[in-house]
Amino acid sequence: MVHDLIMPKMGESITEATILRWFFNEGDTVKQDEPILEIATDKVDSEIPAPMDGRLVQIFFKVNDVVPVGALIAKISDGVNDENVENSAVLLDFTEVDPILPIIDPVINVPFQPYIKSPQVQVDQSDTSTKQIFYSPLVRTIAQQEQIELHELDALMGTGADGRVTKQDVLNYVDSKKLKTEDKSANQTHVSNLSTSDDTDEIIEMDRMRRLISDHMIQSKNTSAHVTSFIEVDVTEIVLWRNKHKAIFQKKYNQNITFTPIFIQSIIKAIKEYPLINASLHGYQIIKKKDIHIGMATALPSGNLIVPVIKNADRMSLQGLVHSVNDLATRARDHQLKPDEISGGTFTITNIGSFGSLMGTPIINQPQLAILAVGVIKKKPVVLETPQGDVIAIRHCMYMSLSYDHRVIDGFLGGSFLKKIADLLESFDPNTTI
Repeated sequence: MVHDLIMPKMGESITEATILRWFFNEGDTVKQDEPILEIATDKVDSEIPAPMDGRLVQIFFKVNDVVPVGALIAKISDGVNDENVENSAVLLDFTEVDPILPIIDPVINVPFQPYIKSPQVQVDQSDTSTKQIFYSPLVRTIAQQEQIELHELDALMGTGADGRVTKQDVLNYVDSKKLKTEDKSANQTHVSNLSTSDDTDEIIEMDRMRRLISDHMIQSKNTSAHVTSFIEVDVTEIVLWRNKHKAIFQKKYNQNITFTPIFIQSIIKAIKEYPLINASLHGYQIIKKKDIHIGMATALPSGNLIVPVIKNADRMSLQGLVHSVNDLATRARDHQLKPDEISGGTFTITNIGSFGSLMGTPIINQPQLAILAVGVIKKKPVVLETPQGDVIAIRHCMYMSLSYDHRVIDGFLGGSFLKKIADLLESFDPNTTI
């Protein structure tokens, strides 16, 4: 009997992967759970094991091919009733693979309707989708008229009930494909002009991750009604507390305590008071999230960014948050994150202060509704109110900026949430124990 080896789903927002290498050739014998090939998503490299003992009878993709999730990548025979193996294969065409497949932003880690020009699978158009997803007759008619393949429909993020793909979803996808084609053509013309106009200029081709960032940033700005609010925060007590305890913390827990876990603690408390912040928007439905999963932007040695996610951060102590922040940041820089560790975030924090910036206007982490940026902490003279009157003192201060989606979060809610975080940070208890 012949068994299909399918490209697995490596995370809720991962829709394709690149084949890095095959460990076996056609005709080789494989054993169950033995790695057959190595693949790479936007950020994580993984090995796909053999689902059974058998013989690798057919391989459909070669090294460096970009393969959609759910695509047939190989066939394995267990030697029982496997006649006509060669004739049972699905025919694939690799000549039309678009090298630019903007699916997920390494800063944001959130899917958009993919601009996929995928390998074309020759299937009976009257058949149901490969995932057996229900599509209305109207959706199927539009898809047929616009020459949209079933695997493309399967990859769409539906906004209808229970995630069902609607007429508008298909029309939006058609528009996005047309825009991408136009943009690509214009870009090629522009690059051609650059090449001929001034040979002294250096033309740098974007790497894959930077292309994804570029496309995702534009999509986020086009999706959400961005508004950004700012506030200045006195974090003197936090700075003094950390300076006093960081050596003790290192000795006791073998961990370096940064400001990020303390900021995350305040974010969590503020979310619990303003739960609508911890939500997403699907069509006209606001989905309030029960769990609090905090994403934290992490700079990579390449200059790109990735956002690992601390799952159920509200259930962790300060010590637990310190461990998670350090562990995820370290493995992110070493490219050792697992797919589920870069997906599912409900709120994101980015520390632009680590680059020396005072403040910024971060772009929302789709489909989240808000993202917080914290600036550099600097000493400055501040007027303090005391029982004896106003005095000027040197304090440690920083700016925080909150970008939020005005389709759901108005200025009152966004401003109140930001002020709550500031109040929590300024009221930090200097007697907090470790």
